[in-house]
Amino acid sequence: MELTKEELQELENQLSCPTGHKGIETATLMNNTNIGMTTSSIDALHISDSNVVLELGHGNCGHLDYLLNKSAKLSYIGLEISETMKLEAEKQLIEKNFSSEISFKLYDGKKLPIEDNSIDRIFTVNTLYFWENPEEFLEEISRVLTENGICIVTFAQKDFMQKLPFVGNKFKLYNTTDLELLVKNSSLRINQLLHKTENVETKTGTSVERDFTIAILKHKS
Repeated sequence: MELTKEELQELENQLSCPTGHKGIETATLMNNTNIGMTTSSIDALHISDSNVVLELGHGNCGHLDYLLNKSAKLSYIGLEISETMKLEAEKQLIEKNFSSEISFKLYDGKKLPIEDNSIDRIFTVNTLYFWENPEEFLEEISRVLTENGICIVTFAQKDFMQKLPFVGNKFKLYNTTDLELLVKNSSLRINQLLHKTENVETKTGTSVERDFTIAILKHKS
């Protein structure tokens, strides 16, 4: 399916901050396209009972069941810059009777409305491209992460992203070296890098092979 220049621009805008009816459609598409990256990231968190889990940019949170099945006692906080996505995610709280403590909140994409040293597990999938000030944002993550906590940043590699027709100026693309340089100057360190490849259908309907990386960050010792 060939999209016009205007349609590609609209898709890029919706991917950075899904809004309104079109945003709901885009979120469903994102959930389906990114589910492999998301579940792989959740697996890499190694969630334990009583962990407090923070997700940055949860979209419609269609993966919530998968996450909650990791532990019956975890607490989950989802942060979004999109009010549309917050409302879509909250629908699950009405439809299902979850036993875990779950909350969804809006934030400005810069400052985390979270107490210091209070989060055991943080993860974010395909949001790195949109961080306005990545250096400062990593420090925010470091601030809220517990001493032995884990943060997972999952992203598709630059070589892959550059080939997508809807990727424009709103995206800042990364390869592994770019991420290593970013983290090097932060209060965190890369504990492990997991490189994966999967076959997916892109937002424009084309089947492609996607290379993505799961970066597992911890506090510098």
